[in-house]
Amino acid sequence: MSEHMTYRDAGVDIDAGNQAVERIREHVAGTRRPECLGELGGFGGAFALDTSRYRQPVLVSGTDGVGTKLRIAFEMGRHDSIGIDVVAMCVNDILVQGAEPLFFLDYLAVGRLDPAQVEQIVAGVARGCRQAGCALIGGETAEMPGFYPPGEYDVAGFCVGVVERDRMLAPDRVRDGDVLLGLASSGLHSNGFSLVRRIVRERALDQPVAGLAGPLGEVLLTPTRIYVKSILSLLEEVPVSGLAHITGGGLTENVPRMLPAGMDALIRPDSWPVPAVFRFLQEEGRVLPDEMLRTFNMGIGMVLAVRPEDEGRARDHLTGQGEQVVTIGRVIQSGQSEPRVVYA
Repeated sequence: MSEHMTYRDAGVDIDAGNQAVERIREHVAGTRRPECLGELGGFGGAFALDTSRYRQPVLVSGTDGVGTKLRIAFEMGRHDSIGIDVVAMCVNDILVQGAEPLFFLDYLAVGRLDPAQVEQIVAGVARGCRQAGCALIGGETAEMPGFYPPGEYDVAGFCVGVVERDRMLAPDRVRDGDVLLGLASSGLHSNGFSLVRRIVRERALDQPVAGLAGPLGEVLLTPTRIYVKSILSLLEEVPVSGLAHITGGGLTENVPRMLPAGMDALIRPDSWPVPAVFRFLQEEGRVLPDEMLRTFNMGIGMVLAVRPEDEGRARDHLTGQGEQVVTIGRVIQSGQSEPRVVYA
């Protein structure tokens, strides 16, 4: 230790922080929208909302993290897709209210700042923002020695979007007889990983598993699908009654969030092909079917409610946008005060 103590002696390297900022600058610039003001490095990100485009604009915000999926990234030494996950978890949430994501901020906390690792993480955030069409206008990288072991970190995101007040999607739009369409997930997305990690704790993540496309850890790290562009495009063409992002709680807990009192969702779990990773986890962990449905997305990452007469147009449009679409059920009257999912 030097005679005079420095911040670096305490575990915080300002020079490494400056190097990290320079490494991520180009990635951030690639997400810029015309409404962005200023450059990376300011005290706050500025975004000039063009109010002339809206009659009654409503700002919709969301925040989320990646949870214990991070542990898989640590063990695999892979940090290039986690940023996509953190963007997806936020933008898909505000999308279900019909909102277009406008801008995004990230928060990254590390035990020891490694500029190359930070660049990988933020490059993933930037890719997610480009997929969602939103700008990465700022963030924070906090070096916190003693809080996280070397090489480990936590990451969270914050997004803001906009929607016309009279176009906001809410449960009161959903009607008896509406058809439920499911959009395929890319895999586990970012939920249920505490159970996943318990199931695979004796497995080598860098080894392949029969029936899975690649090493187990790579399959588990498949980034969350971002539905923003395909759904926003659909909303311009076809009336949509409601949307549900299938996150923690699976279909069982999330679909009722888009339903009004007195309505249930009648869902047929055999109406779509369940991806192999879910079958593997169910068999490996001896997990009961009901527990799978209330923990994982089971291959359905987003659910839409549409009028029966609009089902064909909605399916065709979403398929044209590159989505895999399947009819998974319908909305029915229940007479109950709390909406629920009923599996047929």
